[in-house]
Amino acid sequence: MKKEISLHHKCHMNERCAKYNTCPIVLVHKLISGKWKILILWYLSSGCLRFSEIKRKLPDVTQKMLTNQLRSLEEDGLINRTVYPVVPPKVEYSLTKIGENMIPLLEQMYSFGIDYGKRNIIEKK
Repeated sequence: MKKEISLHHKCHMNERCAKYNTCPIVLVHKLISGKWKILILWYLSSGCLRFSEIKRKLPDVTQKMLTNQLRSLEEDGLINRTVYPVVPPKVEYSLTKIGENMIPLLEQMYSFGIDYGKRNIIEKK
């Protein structure tokens, strides 16, 4: 992790997580906060992708923003960046073992999105 966060004194559930240096939910929030991080992790959950493939899946993201989000995920140990020594350079991104541990969470978020979407359609009729 880049920087240790300690917000136990502000956490309304501090007695639940006081045994940790950092509130676990604050830690997860820090890891996946960012406009594109969850989607990057979601797309990488199905396998390795090159930068251009990720960019195609996220047409509204700028190259600079995508680069920053990928670097952040790499620094936090959630994704691997593999550079192949070929011309032109080939770079692939994949989930690390820790990143793979997020797949069930991403799957739950996906399922929640389906349920929420169905509920909103029914309620708006």
